[in-house]
Amino acid sequence: MSALSLESKPARQRHPVDELLPAPKLAIYGFQHVLAFYAGAVIVPILLAGAIGLTTEQLIHLINADLFTCGIASIIQSVGFWKIGVRLPLLQGVTFTAVSPMIAIGLAAGGGTEGLVVIYGAVIVSGLFTFLIAPYFSRLIRFFPPVVTGSVITIIGIALLPVAAADAAGGAGPTLNPSSGRNLAYAVGTLALIVAIQRIFKGFMATVAVLLGLVLGTLIAWVLGDAHFDNVASSHWVGVTTPFYFGWPKFSIAAIISMIVVMLITAVETTGDVFATGEIVEKRITGEDIGRALRADGLATTIGGILNSFPYTCFAENVGLVRLTRIKSRYVVAAAGAIMIVLGLIPKAGAIVAGIPHPVLGGAALAMFATVAVVGIQTLTRVDFHDHRNVVIVATSIGLAMYVTAQPDIAKAVPSWAQIIFGSGITLGSITAIVLNALFHHVGSSAGPAVAGSPGSLIRLSEVNAMSREQFVDTFGSLFQGPTWVVEEAYEHRPFSDTGDLRRAFQDALFSGTPEDQAALLGSYPELGAESVATALPDDVSFRDQSALGLTRLDQKDHEELADLTSRYQDRFGFPLIMAVRDRESLSQVLRQGWARLDNSPAQERAAALVETARIAGYRFDDLVADANPVHAARSRMGTFG
Repeated sequence: MSALSLESKPARQRHPVDELLPAPKLAIYGFQHVLAFYAGAVIVPILLAGAIGLTTEQLIHLINADLFTCGIASIIQSVGFWKIGVRLPLLQGVTFTAVSPMIAIGLAAGGGTEGLVVIYGAVIVSGLFTFLIAPYFSRLIRFFPPVVTGSVITIIGIALLPVAAADAAGGAGPTLNPSSGRNLAYAVGTLALIVAIQRIFKGFMATVAVLLGLVLGTLIAWVLGDAHFDNVASSHWVGVTTPFYFGWPKFSIAAIISMIVVMLITAVETTGDVFATGEIVEKRITGEDIGRALRADGLATTIGGILNSFPYTCFAENVGLVRLTRIKSRYVVAAAGAIMIVLGLIPKAGAIVAGIPHPVLGGAALAMFATVAVVGIQTLTRVDFHDHRNVVIVATSIGLAMYVTAQPDIAKAVPSWAQIIFGSGITLGSITAIVLNALFHHVGSSAGPAVAGSPGSLIRLSEVNAMSREQFVDTFGSLFQGPTWVVEEAYEHRPFSDTGDLRRAFQDALFSGTPEDQAALLGSYPELGAESVATALPDDVSFRDQSALGLTRLDQKDHEELADLTSRYQDRFGFPLIMAVRDRESLSQVLRQGWARLDNSPAQERAAALVETARIAGYRFDDLVADANPVHAARSRMGTFG
């Protein structure tokens, strides 16, 4: 009996992440990851070499060292050992975040290999720093909210665009020729190819659009005699990168600080990539997983500094490829790592990449770096900009970053130890965002953003959380017409973490009300264009709503047409026509949509009216915040309830 039960007991099913696929599939899927990753992998050494004045032979060595170390880093992250490596299908690559700071470090140290050894000193120390803080980073994440990471990623993308533009114009240095029509044609043509591939193709082809754009652009340049591969013939078939090939590393305090800031930012990115990948492969992520991933980043970065490469992080492009292909095995990424190690041992492959013409590379870089900026903007959409402190953080950090990016000679006005910081818009902007976030949100007592009142008598979020029910209703009762049950119910959601949380409390309360309460609320709103609203004081909330579209000053004809609509609506549904007129562009649009809503069923129209009520409350909430925060009032109102 016992033997039978043992035989019938099913074997424990292996998680798809740990599935070891057959060798042919590993090779095919691994090569697919290499293709998606390749352009992003090689562009960093190409940009750095061009900016600090390295020779073509030195660039070839950098490319091979980069690929070789990428392979090692990817195997460490995906396969893992001890407490190192998250053991997920995450490919490692050189972070774009480091490009501009490394260029600044290299140029400040004199350029060429002299600058390169200072870069490697900073890379090694920052890698060790990341490895050591990995177990504790979860405690530091609170210092890197979206207002910091979004600002930094946006700055990275924008600050790198001049580098891409210089390549598009022929390359920094004596080959720079912005007036060349041929350079313009190659750059714009490559960019157009990338856009066309993204538009025409889907799936995997779309993920390798940049690589295909580079290949096709280079082929066209070669046919026209503008791409040269003389170094391919003279390069060896096999070559191994040796530790400290360019000389022993040199250590500069300012350079190390700059690179540590880069690694802190990439640690936040890695954390996001790990959570994203965990969701894709359906594996729960813990704090211990984050620690293992960051240890791998730190170890890979230290190895990179020793083997003539750069800081490493998880590549988001390959996270997207995992979602696209649904191949969840981490051993596919390990296979990709092995392929990259092989490519890193073939100098001829590096020589082919080094032959890509500058304008072709610049066209692709414009697309890649602008995409980085877009990712930053997407991150900033999660920021509560009703809190003026966040406005100050983002505006100041981006402003200073663009200041030194547009005028790089500013660095000459500061002492030599500070030139690394002031020589890079990314470094200066990142430090500014981190420091201001700490100053505004973590140092001293913070009452939170102003959410109501007026300058001199502001009501801040901490005061809202401490209000009695009566005070809360008195402060926010004007958000809704008539009954106060919505505000009273929202009061029960305290404490509120930010203004967005407060908004959601009103929204949840509105839509969770009983049908009777909702009907009483809807019946309390005035008719659109009503005489009682038109003759009200300008600070009346309904006057403020309807005057935005001129419904308080209609001529006789428009007033009669609107009155006819609202009367018929009231007769059909039993409550006034409610519409957030600030969402509409004209009276004719109000009329057109109002007549169309007469065809709705009563249940559908009640739901539509509640949505419009929420939108009106959203605008009224914005008015409260704007009165309390003149900075917000000067900006376009972006938030709504709906």
